[in-house]
Amino acid sequence: MSSAETISHEDLVQPIVDDVVDAEVVPPSGKPCPNCGCPVEPQDKFCPACGAPSEVIEPIKPQGSGDDQHKLFQCNSCGAKINLSVDQRAFVCPFCDSNYVVEYSPDAVDRQRPEFVIGFSVTPEQAEEKFRAWIKDNKWFRPGDLKLAKVAEKMRGVYLPFWGFTMLAESRWTASIGEYWYRTETYTTMENGKMVTKTRQVTETEWWPLSGEHHRYYSGYLVSASKGLQQTDADRIKPFNLPALKRYEPFYLAGWSAEEYSIEKDDAVQICRQEFYRREQANIASFLPGNTHRNLEVETRFSRQSSDLCLLPIYLLSYRYKDKLYRFLVNGQTGKIAGDKPLSWQRIGAAIGAGVGLVILVAILILILNMMR
Repeated sequence: MSSAETISHEDLVQPIVDDVVDAEVVPPSGKPCPNCGCPVEPQDKFCPACGAPSEVIEPIKPQGSGDDQHKLFQCNSCGAKINLSVDQRAFVCPFCDSNYVVEYSPDAVDRQRPEFVIGFSVTPEQAEEKFRAWIKDNKWFRPGDLKLAKVAEKMRGVYLPFWGFTMLAESRWTASIGEYWYRTETYTTMENGKMVTKTRQVTETEWWPLSGEHHRYYSGYLVSASKGLQQTDADRIKPFNLPALKRYEPFYLAGWSAEEYSIEKDDAVQICRQEFYRREQANIASFLPGNTHRNLEVETRFSRQSSDLCLLPIYLLSYRYKDKLYRFLVNGQTGKIAGDKPLSWQRIGAAIGAGVGLVILVAILILILNMMR
């Protein structure tokens, strides 16, 4: 196979471990339901999320521009930039539960306007119920002084920014290709006190060097544009149903909080390239000839890049217990949940102690029964 041009070291990226893939972006049209904010297609007779009749569904008409309906705040603890409706008075950061939030002017920064948005399909009541069911699971190990009512009150529905990229990967690869062949060998072994002769089939591998080129377009991986939501946490509540994306309009945010992106596009694209490089490696490995391979090396150049800034619906609950931050997330479109909860190590220790004690008791009973025989 012909060799590719020399690829500079700057164009090479290294793979990461994550394996979360989102659907392709196909943005349809629709208007948000004023009841819950879920996008409703023109041909739908009812809202797919709350069931409101489509006859009463009209776009929310803001007074003035959409930007006039919100105030911008920045958390000085985690760096999140939050876009709140003017009628909201709760200024606690939904990401880190900090009260150190200050207002700033949108004129102070040059912000790119979002291109796509997905409306909330999960209602606040449903999200809170999901949290209560999740936190009560294995409740015996939960600290007894955790005040669930006050914690649940901190649940917030937030539109969070994500960067989406499409790009072409062009790769040159080398590998050793292994082809199996089989031989029969004779051996002796001891059976029933006698030496016997047997035969068995042995698999051998013959290795051949091979190289080639590969190219493919990649898209659909969403990178968190929020410093308050790490990529690992964002991946936990994926995937989103991206064909439901709508062209962004300010009225989609009516009644909801939204975060301005705090991770720039140039930083996000490096994360995305790592994921696409991992996929490129997997795709090359999947079509290699032979029975097996080893020492696969892939050099990849990315080009023809395009990007989209999307706002996606997430319910976020952050709270502190004994000076440690805990977080619970709900995908506002699909209802998928993820989170971490505090545990009572005293109760866990008591359970372990009880288990050990039960094992010792059983052992003693078995010993007594054996002695009585």
